Amino acid sequence: MPPAATTRLTTDFDAFLTEQLRTQSKNIQRYETGGQWVWIKRTGPLVPAWRYRILRVLRVLMNEPVLGPVVNHGGREAIATEVRRLRDLASRGIRVPAVLAAQDDGFVMSHLGLPGEQVHSLGNVIRAAVPKGAEAVMPLWRQGLAMIDQVHRSGTVLSQAFARNLVVCPDGELACVDFEDDPTAVLPLPVCQVRDALCYAHSTAIYLSHAGALEQARATWQQWIAQPGRSPEFHTVLNNTLGRMRWLRMLPANRSLGRDTERLRAMWDLMRPAP
Repeated sequence: MPPAATTRLTTDFDAFLTEQLRTQSKNIQRYETGGQWVWIKRTGPLVPAWRYRILRVLRVLMNEPVLGPVVNHGGREAIATEVRRLRDLASRGIRVPAVLAAQDDGFVMSHLGLPGEQVHSLGNVIRAAVPKGAEAVMPLWRQGLAMIDQVHRSGTVLSQAFARNLVVCPDGELACVDFEDDPTAVLPLPVCQVRDALCYAHSTAIYLSHAGALEQARATWQQWIAQPGRSPEFHTVLNNTLGRMRWLRMLPANRSLGRDTERLRAMWDLMRPAP
């Protein structure tokens, strides 16, 4: 995270935003004001290509259009999209940073942690738990699935449902971050829901493998996708996707061909259809 900047105490976030946008050079900056931490996200250059590298690679390797990146072009469009999505998700009961003030060129959002304390992504927390084995990793991983399920049951989806975009709050509950794009604006809802599932599986399966939790996680995964409420379209898209992924079973289940290959094989081992 960028270093904090300290300003005078204020509770007028509209005025605060106007003042800081005049001088803030970073795209996102943390401030301390009124006894709390807040973040200002402002317009900046085009969204960097690396943000979509993983999705592009997966789309090509798996011949899977579901994983095509929903590209946003930064600037005011990205700010407007993120503000709209944060407010929409909050209205659906999903924990996200609160939008405290917004303008065309930036917005202020709340800090998800306590003042003076950083928060950590679910991905980092799961990775740190790997040495402790399956018993430590599985509850965290199930928590991520439950959050994605909550979002889907509310009638929407995440933007990129990688574990890095789920944040562990001080009370142990999860929140969602990073909404500069809106997949539902260009893709049908069932496709977006499968996209969320694939992103989460890809970002976590390697940790499950290293923790010796893949077998247990596979059973949980099958229960998750089979639960009532999933639309027929969701299952059709997922089954078609898994059919195109079958060749991943030929990859080595180790790092002999690189970490990206190991991730893909672990992803297949997690998601492969039940016999």
